[in-house]
Amino acid sequence: MHQGNQLFNVRLAGSPEGQAHSDNFIDLEHLMTIARRQAKTVAITAAVGLSLGLIYIIAAKPGYTAATSILLDDNLGKFADEPSPAPANMQTDTTILSQIAILKSAELAEKVVRKEKLDENDGFMNPPRSIFATAISTMRSIVGLFGSSKPANTDGLSAADLKVEYAASLLQSNVDVQRQGRSFVIDLTYTSDDAELAGRIAKAYADVYLSDQLDANFDATQRATVWLQGRLNELKESSQAAALETERFRAANGLTAAKGALVSEQQLSDINSQLILAQADTARARALYNQYKSILASGPEGAVNNAAVVSDQSGTSVIGTLRARYLTITKREQEIVSRFGQDHPQAVSLRTEQQDVSRQIFQELQQITESYRNQYEAAQSRETSLREGLDNATGKTSVANEALVHLRDLEQNAQALTNLYQTYLGRYQEASQQQSFPIAKARVISVASTPTDPSSPKKKLALAASLLLGLFAGAGIGAWREYRERFFRVGEDVRSLLGVKFLGFVPKLEGITEAKRAPVALEGQAAPPAARTNIIRLAVDNPSSQFAETLRNVKIAADVVLQGKESKVIGVVSVLPHEGKTTIAANFAGLLAAKGAKTLLIDGDLRNPGLSRALSLSTQRGLVKAVMDGQPWQNSVKVENKTKLAIIPTVLHRNLRHTSEILSSPGMKKLLDEARTVFDYIVIDLPPLGPVVDAKAFAPMADGFVMVAEWGVTPRALVKSVLQAEAEIAPKILGLVLNKVDMKRLAKYSSYGSTEHFMERYSSYYLDTPRMPPTKT
Repeated sequence: MHQGNQLFNVRLAGSPEGQAHSDNFIDLEHLMTIARRQAKTVAITAAVGLSLGLIYIIAAKPGYTAATSILLDDNLGKFADEPSPAPANMQTDTTILSQIAILKSAELAEKVVRKEKLDENDGFMNPPRSIFATAISTMRSIVGLFGSSKPANTDGLSAADLKVEYAASLLQSNVDVQRQGRSFVIDLTYTSDDAELAGRIAKAYADVYLSDQLDANFDATQRATVWLQGRLNELKESSQAAALETERFRAANGLTAAKGALVSEQQLSDINSQLILAQADTARARALYNQYKSILASGPEGAVNNAAVVSDQSGTSVIGTLRARYLTITKREQEIVSRFGQDHPQAVSLRTEQQDVSRQIFQELQQITESYRNQYEAAQSRETSLREGLDNATGKTSVANEALVHLRDLEQNAQALTNLYQTYLGRYQEASQQQSFPIAKARVISVASTPTDPSSPKKKLALAASLLLGLFAGAGIGAWREYRERFFRVGEDVRSLLGVKFLGFVPKLEGITEAKRAPVALEGQAAPPAARTNIIRLAVDNPSSQFAETLRNVKIAADVVLQGKESKVIGVVSVLPHEGKTTIAANFAGLLAAKGAKTLLIDGDLRNPGLSRALSLSTQRGLVKAVMDGQPWQNSVKVENKTKLAIIPTVLHRNLRHTSEILSSPGMKKLLDEARTVFDYIVIDLPPLGPVVDAKAFAPMADGFVMVAEWGVTPRALVKSVLQAEAEIAPKILGLVLNKVDMKRLAKYSSYGSTEHFMERYSSYYLDTPRMPPTKT
């Protein structure tokens, strides 16, 4: 048993529940299963959203929208205005945004109100409101009671002005101004419940906007002309005074210019150019002289070796010839020495000739070095002479340069004043001409007309939006339901999480009320009415049902696991109450008895004997009497008439407190030991696990347990934690049965390829369908 417990714990620890899937790819099949499962929820929510959209369309008041298009065209004023120095794209965006702001401004709205006398139009000032608009206005009023907004400043305004302001605010709320793509066109639309009024206001907006532009241009040019005229007189006087002062200073300091420059400046420039050339010649001569000087410093032998450095320079052809001869003699001498030795006469002669040539090369290098020394001294002397001349010329022009600096400052000041005067004179002429050039830089390209069809509500858009919102809401609700999914649905949940055998599904029994349940037909008693259903015989009377098939699977599991035991004690348990374990236990025992096996069914739920109530057994003797009072247990046995199933009921004792001690008592052990000699199977309906310890107390006497869990109700984590805590029960679990299964919804929780996915194809094999409400135990 200890080994079995360890094995069960290992299986629980290795289950994939709560672990991250190793595959990082999206499981499309799982997503499709979820979508199929939540399709009804999404459909209902979408239908609700669509219904709300229909209600909105019916309740909303129709609105009419009139539109006018205005083109901002700079070409209309190109003859009057100069181009802007800003980039074209920046100028375009800034201009268009500015004009949109003007069209949305309160000032322009007030002009439209005064032009069309909208403040006197009762239909405009008090338009009819829809239900939604009334509700929104009421909510805003309620929110405004708790707000901290300050009242508008109305000091100095008459009642008429306040009425115009209110009309302008109403007008602004229904005006929409948008740029048409990336073009120069601005679309202005106005929406109203009156089609004629909407057309009038949109047209009036365009007219008022063009008039406002003309008025603004005229006022701006007029103010500019007056200001420029006064400024020109001041600039003219300042420019003339600056020019006169410049000429007086030039004459006083003798700053005569020739070909645009002073004479002293030209002389200084020539000397400076000659000095730069002389410095270059000196540097070149010094470099050659230092090179040959370093060669001579290395001695005759070093001079011969370094002669190759200067042999390529001009004027050194003699050195090149001597070096070539030296190399030829050296090669010949090496050949003679290699063939005849160092003392051969010809070798001695060649070494003598080699030394002579080396001396000639050294003498030639001395002559060249002396020549370059003379060139260097001459260049240095010329440079010194030019530098002295440059110093003299610089001293002569220093005084003139100081005066020239002041002269340049006077000339710049006079030129700046002259240029500024010319600029302002040009602007004055342009402003004078623009006063008589009344052309706006905009024109209407689409005149507003009276709309014929309502623009709102947009039925198709409203329906599409409400349907889409409904779908999103349904998807959210479905996702929340999936997140809340914590229950057993398919056999793989049982195998992967608990590591126990899955024994099958028991469909939900419906159609028969509690009042129509029949008592058990016991031996010696009359059979119950035909219209009533015996709880023990549900599987027996419907042998081809899936209910019976699942119980047969339970029998096979018990026979395989408990193979070798002549009599098997099997407990039926659940984690929570009302999961149907009593129905499973009664029908399992009834099915065993119907197959010819000697079977004893014991109601072991001493606190809540639901089996005894469901079978309507009225008796004064039961399990408690047989165990505690020492009465023969055979006296408490009731035998079902048709299947010969032996039943030991339990009489409810209100003052019974220690039920777990009764189930684990020696009397209970004696009863089971004696019953094993008579029956092949002993099925015991035990209380639920969890805080009730009765099943744990009985565990040492049981050979195996069949666990019952309610489909879609029993939390998986609860079953797992209970089994992990029950070290005596967990190793003896024969398998788990999922009870009260909605077979129509089962396929929605399965993946393709699983048994549950193809459950409907097996329906032809399940010809019988038992119908009975689930028990309350």
